[in-house]
Amino acid sequence: MESQLTEKLARLLPQLDERARRMVAAAEAMTLPRGGVSLVHRCCGMSRVTIGKGVRELREGATLPPGRVRRPGGGRKRFTEHHPGFAGELDRLVDPGVRGDPQSPLRWTCKSTRTLAAVLSRRYGSVSHETIARALREADYSLQSNRKTREGNQHPDRDAQFRHINRAVKQALSRGEPVISVDTKKKELVGNYENKGRQWRAKRRPREVNGHDFPGPEVPRAYPYGLYDFARNTGYVNVGTDHDTAAFAVASIRGWWRAQGRRLYPGAKRLTITADGGGSNGYRLRLWKVELQKLADQTGLEITVCHFPPGTSKWNKVEHRLFSFISSNWRGEPLVDYQTIVSLIARTTTATGLKVQCRLDHRRYAVGQKVSDEELTRVNIVRCAFHGEWNYTIRPSSKKTISE
Repeated sequence: MESQLTEKLARLLPQLDERARRMVAAAEAMTLPRGGVSLVHRCCGMSRVTIGKGVRELREGATLPPGRVRRPGGGRKRFTEHHPGFAGELDRLVDPGVRGDPQSPLRWTCKSTRTLAAVLSRRYGSVSHETIARALREADYSLQSNRKTREGNQHPDRDAQFRHINRAVKQALSRGEPVISVDTKKKELVGNYENKGRQWRAKRRPREVNGHDFPGPEVPRAYPYGLYDFARNTGYVNVGTDHDTAAFAVASIRGWWRAQGRRLYPGAKRLTITADGGGSNGYRLRLWKVELQKLADQTGLEITVCHFPPGTSKWNKVEHRLFSFISSNWRGEPLVDYQTIVSLIARTTTATGLKVQCRLDHRRYAVGQKVSDEELTRVNIVRCAFHGEWNYTIRPSSKKTISE
């Protein structure tokens, strides 16, 4: 009989909540002769006190409000209820720079739940890290990383420039003209170096890379210059092996036009470019404008450029429409050689249909090139009335297109 009851309760009790388990055990005990409570205790492991409590509840016909398993006020009190000042002291420890004493013992310490528990235990006795975690959640805290939102001193016309760029892009797209977003991705070390991120591998078989990543100038670098086509949702990346200069930036745009642009936009007369305010395509660079003039003469295109205000490069479409997916695609994969970089970039896709073409550029690009005032005057530039240093159009020197 005992073995049958043990099997029955083992199947039934795990399916019930706390109160229902107590009631079922009590009901079984009441159907048995003297010693029934002890027998049920041996069969299911529930304490005699709990079974006895269930027997009393059945005899008295006690009921509970819907959804409750204990009477109101029943059960062990929470730690925070016994110590009303605990939540406030925990708050001061977690955020001492804002609400508390800057001399707090945890002012310069990583505030893990175990560290907080160790400090608070000195005053409140034993405090578990689970109690700390629960109290933090109840106080509306959560684990958070840093967020890059501070942009330094914002230009007073920052938002107006964003609106200007938006209008220029929409107008160009409505006319069926090509619009591209351009920028240079972070330069990458070429070799067996750590690449941030993780990928699925067999357990305890991580990819082994060099222990140090402080290489000298002899170690090759890759300079991926990317272009994102607004209308087509396509990317083009020119991976340079020399230097990230204005000449390299415009050569990358020229490569995109020859490989994709002139085929996708055969009747285009104008190209609109959105670019950062600094870097190899910065609005202050004379060489950038001189090289764009060469491109305009070669293609016959009027090239309209809109630069983002200083400190707002993260709003550039190429960053989160192209570069972010490239970084995700090669996460955890050492960029051992140039061919690996090109292959990983070219295989980048998204659920929205992004396709990327990538080429390797072994050409040399001299640094420190000077552009004279005379050379700059030959640039056929028309500046916009609104921030002409950020918004301008470079037209071909003549109507005749130079042969490619």
